[in-house]
Amino acid sequence: MTRKPAPTSPSSRHGLHSIICVPSPRMRTIGTPLSEPATAYSRLRGGDSSRGMIEFPRAFNPCPAVWQIRNASGKIPRKAGPEAMPFKHPELLIEPDELARSIDDPNLRLFDATVFLLPAASGYRAESGLERYREGHIPGSAFMDLIRAFSDTSTGLGFSLPAQSALADAMGKAGIGADHAVVVYSSGHIMWATRAFWLLTAAGHRNVRVLNGGLKGYQAGGHALRAGEEHYPATPFSGTPLRSRFTDLAGMQAAASTPHVCTVNALSPSVYAGSGDMHYGRRGHIPGSRNVHYDALLDGDRFAAPEVMEAALAAGGMLSAPRVVTYCGGGISATVDAFACLLFGHPNVTVYDGSMAEWVRDPSLPLTVGAEP
Repeated sequence: MTRKPAPTSPSSRHGLHSIICVPSPRMRTIGTPLSEPATAYSRLRGGDSSRGMIEFPRAFNPCPAVWQIRNASGKIPRKAGPEAMPFKHPELLIEPDELARSIDDPNLRLFDATVFLLPAASGYRAESGLERYREGHIPGSAFMDLIRAFSDTSTGLGFSLPAQSALADAMGKAGIGADHAVVVYSSGHIMWATRAFWLLTAAGHRNVRVLNGGLKGYQAGGHALRAGEEHYPATPFSGTPLRSRFTDLAGMQAAASTPHVCTVNALSPSVYAGSGDMHYGRRGHIPGSRNVHYDALLDGDRFAAPEVMEAALAAGGMLSAPRVVTYCGGGISATVDAFACLLFGHPNVTVYDGSMAEWVRDPSLPLTVGAEP
């Protein structure tokens, strides 16, 4: 049951402009939707360019029926021009306008997975994006708690992959069934959306997409937001885990000593080299690993142009290696690099979940300081 919207004043705490309530018949709404017209931002990249065609891979079909409208040639319409995506798996991303057209699809499960990293005495402190979500979110979306519900909080590492049973339980409580089409986004950095994608696909869900541009991109397209809190009805989730999505400490040690495996540090060049202020107790990087900073793959809140991404990944040896293992500080930004590899069709990409936060805890494990692997 959806509560009838009542007008209220928009909040400007996080730069939100007036937004429109768009009721959703499929969800229970808690809170009061905002009722003022939205302020249209300038459109991102290319505006309303004409649409081209991209072949949809038959072997991998994560799109709900509403996104599978084909023309007579058997192709799916996609935007041409600056936003055309010549990736092998462009279907892993969804653009704001595409999402807006699909917002009332009853099979859609849409989640805000935002976390904010705030400065602290020892590095950073993770803060849930729930309050920010309540102030304004994409209509119909629920909040995904990556800090608690979708992490194993017993490891002391901040963010850790839960056991499969716990992860499946969290997904079921969030209302994610195996047949639902899932879209994840962030109102902050896109790495939280790619982390959510990595978790859900690790659990065995085959129908997950990342919103390119996140909430800011959606709002910039002139699309309405809604205040309050929403939830999907719980449903059982069952899937075959994709265990190759993550590796543990032993797996990282093995990868670092295997010549044909490309290990990649996704942190900034200064942190990688050990010269930056930010570090994880010990400076440097895992020996043999290259540096492909996640920021080199992005253009603000969006993924960068494919040719820019391809150049960065290729320079790090990520597209030519038979296997890639990415890591960062805590298994979050490493998913940006890993997700980028999937866009280009790499079949064997793994994230070291514990990353530097785990590696540095053992003083016997080596680190290399400097710009070279």
